[in-house]
Parts: sequence; C-alpha cells; structure tokens
Amino acid sequence: MIPKYPIEEAREDLCRVRFEKWGTGERAGEDLSRYGAFAHGEILRLAVSCPRALGATAVVLRIAHDCGQAQDLPFSFVGCEVDDQTDRFELTLDTAALCGEAGGLFYYNLLLVRSTDTLFSDSINNVDFSLTRGGGRAFRLLIHTADYRVPAWLGEGVMYHVFVDRFCCGAGDVQYRTGERGAELNPDWENGIPQYPDYPGAPLTNHVHFGGNLWGVAEKLDYLASLGVKVIYLSPIFEAYSNHKYDTADYLRVDGGFGGDAAMEHLMKRAKEKGMKIILDGVFNHTGDDSIYFNRYGTYDSVGAYQDEDSPFRTWYTFHRFPDEYEAWWGIDIMPRLNHRRDVECRRYFTGEDGVCAGAIKRFGIDGWRLDVADELSDDFLDELRASVKAADGDAVIIGEVWENAADKIAYGYRRRYFGGRQLDSVMNYPTRTGILAFVRDGDGHALYNVLTELYGSYPRAVSDVLMNLIGTHDTERILTYLGATEEEHSLPNEELAVSRLPEDRRAAALAQLKMAATLQFTVFGIPSVYYGDEVGMEGYHDPFCRSPFPWHEICEGAETAKDYRLDMLAYYRALGSLRESPALRGGDFAVLSHGAHHIAYERTAIRTALDQSDRLVIAANRGDGDLLIPVAGVTEIVLSSGNATLADGILTLAPTTVCVVR
Repeated sequence: MIPKYPIEEAREDLCRVRFEKWGTGERAGEDLSRYGAFAHGEILRLAVSCPRALGATAVVLRIAHDCGQAQDLPFSFVGCEVDDQTDRFELTLDTAALCGEAGGLFYYNLLLVRSTDTLFSDSINNVDFSLTRGGGRAFRLLIHTADYRVPAWLGEGVMYHVFVDRFCCGAGDVQYRTGERGAELNPDWENGIPQYPDYPGAPLTNHVHFGGNLWGVAEKLDYLASLGVKVIYLSPIFEAYSNHKYDTADYLRVDGGFGGDAAMEHLMKRAKEKGMKIILDGVFNHTGDDSIYFNRYGTYDSVGAYQDEDSPFRTWYTFHRFPDEYEAWWGIDIMPRLNHRRDVECRRYFTGEDGVCAGAIKRFGIDGWRLDVADELSDDFLDELRASVKAADGDAVIIGEVWENAADKIAYGYRRRYFGGRQLDSVMNYPTRTGILAFVRDGDGHALYNVLTELYGSYPRAVSDVLMNLIGTHDTERILTYLGATEEEHSLPNEELAVSRLPEDRRAAALAQLKMAATLQFTVFGIPSVYYGDEVGMEGYHDPFCRSPFPWHEICEGAETAKDYRLDMLAYYRALGSLRESPALRGGDFAVLSHGAHHIAYERTAIRTALDQSDRLVIAANRGDGDLLIPVAGVTEIVLSSGNATLADGILTLAPTTVCVVR
C-alpha cells in the first residue's frame, strides 16, 4: 500500500533520498556523485534511492541542452540490496548519445512520481538538493571534449602575483618615456603614496611610477622560492603610458621602464634555472589611446586609427563619429576597445600562429597567459587563441579573469563555453574568495561549504585542481584592510584613505583572520595565488591604494625598521608554502567532512605513487566564540595551526578563530 501523506509530513523520508553517479568502463565502481562535468563519450550510471514509505512509483530524469527542449529519461526500478525498506532506481546515461558529436551544457531535474503528486529536485549547490512540488533549481551537467587536458604543473606549489612597478627596483638598464607625455618618478619607495584621483571614478593619468622593474623581480627569486612559489604571474609588461600597463601601446615591446626585452629575457633565464614558471597578463580587449594602433596624441610614427580614417588600424576600432566618439572599455576613453569580434585581421594579430600570444611563447619562453576581462573576448578569439598557444607549447596555460561560476557564465547576453575543452584551462577563483571571506569575516560556514561544493561539482576535475585561488588582487582592497576596516572607513574620501591604517588592536585581529583565510586558500582544491605583499600584511583600500610599494625595509630581520607582525606573517606564509609540497594538495581528492554556522572541516587525500601509500590532510577552522571539538579519525599529527589546537584520542579541539592542519 502506497502512503498518501503530503510532502509536509514526509520530511524525514525526503532527507533520506539519495542521488548517486557511478563510473563505468575504466572508472567502473568509482563514485562520481560530487562531480558535474564529464568527457564526451563517457557512460554514467545514475541511481536514486528513496525510502519506500515515500511512495515513489517512478523516477524520471528531465534534461535539456542549454536553451533546448527537455526530454524525459525514465529510470528503471531495481531491487534494493541494502534493505527491504528502500526503493532504488537506475539509469545508464551515454553522454555521446545525449549530445551527439559535440559536448555542451545541460540542465536537469529529478522527478519522483507518486500516486498523489510529483516531487521535483531543487539543487542547492549542484550536489545537495531538496524536493519540492514545483519545478526547483536544475542541476547542471557539463560535457567537455574527450581530449580536454590542462597543464598539471599549474596545480603545484604557490603562484605569486607581481605588480611590477611596486615590487622591487632592480639594478639594470631602464628607459622611461620622456617628453610632454613622459613618466614621472616618485623616489619615496618606503613612504610613497600611489597617485589617486580626487574622488572614485575621477580621471587619473596614472603616469607616476615608483621604479619597480623586471630586473627587480629577478633579484627576488630566492625570496619567492622561500614562499614555495612555482609560478609567477606578472602584471602587464608591454609598453604603455601608465604605471599599471593595462593601456597597451605596443604588444611587441616590453616597456623600457621595466627594463625592456633584455630584462624579460634575463628574468626568464633566471626563473627557469630555479624551476619557476612565468605567466603574463594579456590585455587584448582594448589598447591605450596613446599607442601605435590608435595614436591619439601623435606619440608614435605610425598612422593610428584616431589620426586618419584610412589608417591600417581604422577597422580595429568602432567609431560612432570620427574621431572623438568611439567604443571604449567601460566608456573610459583612454582605453579604446578593439573590434576583433568582427575584424579578422585584428583578431589574428593576437591569435595567429605567430601572433602576440603564441609569439611571446616562442620569443621569451613564457609559460602562459592570464586573460584580462575574458568575458569580453569572443568565442572565436578564445578558440583561436587556444589553438595557437597550444601549438606553440602544449603545456602552456590559459587562465581567464572570470568573477562568477565559469561553468554556465552568461556575459553580455551570451552563454560562455570556457570549459568545453577548446578555450580556457583555468579561471581566477573569485567565488571561493567570496566564500572564504564570508566565513573568515562573518563566520558563515554554510556559505563556504556551498561555494566549494558547487565549484567542485560543476567544473571538470582537472580544472578544479588548477583553479587560481586568490583572496587579494590589484582590483580588490588589500585583504588585511578588508578584514580589519569598518564600513565607515571604507567610505572615507580618497585623501583620507591614502594615509589611513588600521589601529594596532584591529590589525592584530585582522592578522589572525588572515592566517585563517590564507590557510583555507592554500588547502582547498586549486593553486593559491598570493598578491605581492599580502604575505607581510600590507594594507590599502581600493585601487590605487592596494598598489603601494613592497615594504622591503620592514622585513629585513635585525634591522631597526623591521616590524615583528610582518615577520610573523611572513613565517606563517612560508610554512603554508612548505605545506604545498604535500601530495594531497597537488591534485589530491577533496571532501567536506563537516560544516556548520561557524566551522568547516575537510580532507585532502592523494596516493603517493612511489610508496603506494595514502597521504591525507584534514583541515578544520573554527570561527565561533567557543572551543570546537571535531572527530578526526586516522590522523595523529598537528602540522600547522594558527592558534591554540590540541589533538587527543581522535578529537581535534580548536580555540576560537583558529585553523588547523592535521596529518
């Protein structure tokens, strides 16, 4: 007899409904329930188990290609081997049959049919779900090309983000622009304040430099090695008017103020000697107005698009009324937008076999690109770029600046296919940053759990292993400032923000929170990306205040100017860098063990192939006001702790605002 009680009276039974995915073929018997992206041609075995008391007479998979028409695929009822109180339904899903020759993005719901009604799955994070009578949020299923591969080296060690003009003044030849639109140097490295506008959004020339260069980056490679850095991500290095170089003037010349091509070649040589990779920042959506391509001020010998309607670069841009009305990035007229969506010649300048992207690999031996505003680059551009870059070096990496979940991102009205296998290898992991900060600052363990679960359950597994995990960049406030400043302080006028620093008590509290945030950043799936100076507790509000010169004088041990809190934070980051040598953090599996309003605990596991032994780390964080006790069977050693932690009889005890790593 089938029970007829309504959904409101079936809560306990609803919570016992299970949806599983199992591998077949080479992955036969492997539990894939936490994943939502699979290779084209892979065959999955889907299973739904539910209490018999729930009264499900059938289960249906309602699935549709993105923007396509839904089809209903029925599960078959099978006898349950566990007990006689559970019903089990199974479905074999052939991804090739589902989507033909190409891959794609699908959305689906589970329908549990009962005699009285039909229950629909309501996805919470693409893994966990509830059941409702109405149509709930769909699961996503991403089918990527069978040959999709990403460079495994990207998941190793630590990435370090260098803002070149503010990192280190190295000894070597440099040549700054001179003349009416020349560079202005600020020699006060130790106390200098970045040039700032009168108010947020006001025009700013950004022509004041502090003198950091590529020679300086090369001089600090030993320092970076002490942090466990394996990958250096450089802010734009090509010739440009500004100090930030996001207004490119010539994509084929390294800026003279950074040391030119000679400094870049020297840095590449030194980095390779130390086993380090170097990624460049590719700004391909727009150029500077002061460039060989646009040449608004007549700086260059070229005939720029602004100067003459017959310029060879005229069709590279979109003019509404020549020459002063044209499309620009976010309407900022010093950054005219390139028209490579429609102009093939413009696009191929970057994506051709010997274009800018592949050319830098062949010329300097760089190891890949981080693509600025990837959402604004067309599918054709990304398809062609990947083809040329991988032809130049199959192990080169392509990382996109994407601020949301990239599996189903819609940008400017178009669904993007970043992870279909023909475009990106990785993205900047801003969603995880959001989750970490929600936990560390606000104590929201549920938010962090859902973010981590959704990303791991949305992206191809290989992509998850190489995500660029960040908590600070040149586009965000300094992480320490974010954690320690009040809302009122964030709203101060620029002239006050320029000199504002945290009082000692709030800085100490923010430093404790930063240790927690960094530990999470370093131990979840992906590679941690450290924004220069975060490892020594640099402060600064929004751009440009987050771009101050690195305080080398304050981390020289024994020097009168050295600051204890900077040295303490540096030691902690070095310990985190050493921790990254663990096999569990280099492609190891990820699983959340427990989470709550103010805590989270997860494990990373990997097989040491040489010893054929499992390497397992458990990471637990307490953001509550009282001690936290977490059962952690199978671990015996505290590897790293930011506060008071004890391990006894399989119970890990954490004091408030403490994060701990145990093996």
